[in-house]
Amino acid sequence: MNPRLFLLLCCLVLTGPAWPVDTPSLPPGVMAVEGTPAPTLRLNSLNGEPYDLAGSRGHWVFVHFWASWCGPCKREMPAIQRMINRLHTRRIEFVMVNTAETEDEVFTFLATVAPDVTPLMDTQGLTTERWQPRGLPATFLVDPQGRIRYQALGGREWDTPPYLDFLRHLANDTAPQSSQSSR
Repeated sequence: MNPRLFLLLCCLVLTGPAWPVDTPSLPPGVMAVEGTPAPTLRLNSLNGEPYDLAGSRGHWVFVHFWASWCGPCKREMPAIQRMINRLHTRRIEFVMVNTAETEDEVFTFLATVAPDVTPLMDTQGLTTERWQPRGLPATFLVDPQGRIRYQALGGREWDTPPYLDFLRHLANDTAPQSSQSSR
């Protein structure tokens, strides 16, 4: 055997492949990002319940920024509602952050497009400013260690197989469970 080829094979065996072995295939519009720590996210829900992202370590968190005046958000929200209903997992938490709107605007909007979603209210827009989405809607997938690993900008068909399969892979959960979490 050629000594250079032998050396190359030894290096590959010892170091492993140069790409992640168990990385899910990314659906359209979802981008892998560096894994920076997620910014602070402490808000109250539309129902007045406090939420703190720091308390969500140990599982994936789907953090979604939206507004009722945003056309792509309006089209996307029913798909998000169906996605939440179809995933049925405790291993992904769904956090829906409304950006700079009143409770009345949010309640009226969600009553018609996604009545089961309970959003967090960023009425002053300060949390949205900290997260710096490049537009609305914007989704960040935060890993169990609190780092942003994936991002999607613009509306997505979250209830279709490429997105559902991707999220199931992240949660390592292919079998439905009895309940889900959404805020």
